[in-house]
Amino acid sequence: QVQLVESGGGSVQAGGSLRLSCTVSGYSPSSLAWFRQAPGKEREGVATIGRYGTTSYADSVKGRFTISRDYADGILQMNSLKPEDTAMYYCAARYLRDGSTSLAAADFPYWGQGTQVTVSL
Repeated sequence: QVQLVESGGGSVQAGGSLRLSCTVSGYSPSSLAWFRQAPGKEREGVATIGRYGTTSYADSVKGRFTISRDYADGILQMNSLKPEDTAMYYCAARYLRDGSTSLAAADFPYWGQGTQVTVSL
């Protein structure tokens, strides 16, 4: 059974940094992704990484966020945080034969419970 547990969220001032971790129990996923959802908004894909290290980012976080993997686990390094980054952040995983990436929530069957990130001015 696959379980994902996020950690590392918290409150930070604008311009600060946070490092989110996603601990995966079970087999190493073919791809991992981070999503976020702010109150009253749809869940959006933030960053994704495939089996061979291919990455993709939402335009809103390019140059500020970095996704990486440590075998099965995932890491999201967030720098230069802005108030608009405030949201619940979720880790998601999928298992495919290829290592393709995706930022579509519907493409991921396994999800963590989320960790809150709050950025203040």
